[in-house]
Amino acid sequence: MKEMTNTDKMDNHKIIVAGIGPGNPDYMLPAARKAIDEANVLVGGSRVLADYAKHDGEQRTMTIKRDIAAVMTFIRDELTSSDVVVMVSGDPGYFSLLDAIRREFPADVISVIPGISSIQFAFARLALPWHDAEFLSFHGRRPSDEALKFIPGRKIGMLTDRKYTSRTIPTILMEMGWPGDARLYIASRLSYSDERIVETTLAGAADVDETTDCVLVVTSL
Repeated sequence: MKEMTNTDKMDNHKIIVAGIGPGNPDYMLPAARKAIDEANVLVGGSRVLADYAKHDGEQRTMTIKRDIAAVMTFIRDELTSSDVVVMVSGDPGYFSLLDAIRREFPADVISVIPGISSIQFAFARLALPWHDAEFLSFHGRRPSDEALKFIPGRKIGMLTDRKYTSRTIPTILMEMGWPGDARLYIASRLSYSDERIVETTLAGAADVDETTDCVLVVTSL
C-alpha cells in the first residue's frame, strides 16, 4: 500500500488567497468576504485578523509576521484537513504573500480572489486612466536607476515605506532627470474617512508634510 504524503492530502483542499482591498471593507469583493466568513483556517496580518477573524474559537488562525517560513509550514499542515484562506491587503497579484505561496505550493492548489490595490484606488481617486501607467515599489526596496529614469510622458504609481517617503522619493526622481515641475500626487489613508490626497510638484514636495506608507503618482504630462 502506498503511504499518503502531505502533498497527496492537499489534493482536495485549496489555499484561497483573498485580496481585501485598500482597507475600508466597503471596497472588498463579496467573494472575498464570503471566503473569509466561511473559513475554518485564516491567515493574515495582526490588524486584519483583529478585524475579520471570528473570536469564538471556530477558526484556526496564523498571524503573518517576519517568519514567512513558519507561515508556509502552518499552511501546509492545515491543508491536510481544510482549505486555508490567506488575507492580503490590496490585490494578491501586486507585492503580496502570493509570490511566496507560489514558490512553495503547486499552482493547482491555489485559488486567488482579486482585490482593489491601493495603486488602483489612487488612480481612481485622481480620475486618471492607468492603462498607460507604470508601477514601482519603494516598499522595503529601491528600484534600479534604469527603472527610475525620466522619459517624457511617463506616468508612474509608487508604493512607499518609512524610509522612502513623499520627500525622499521626489529627490531621487529629480536626480534621475525628472523635472522639478513634474506633477506629484501624494495619496494616504486611501478609502478611510481620513483619506488625504495632496497635489504638488516634485520640487514642491519638500514644502509638504512628509508622508510615509502612502501611494505616490507622478506624471510629466
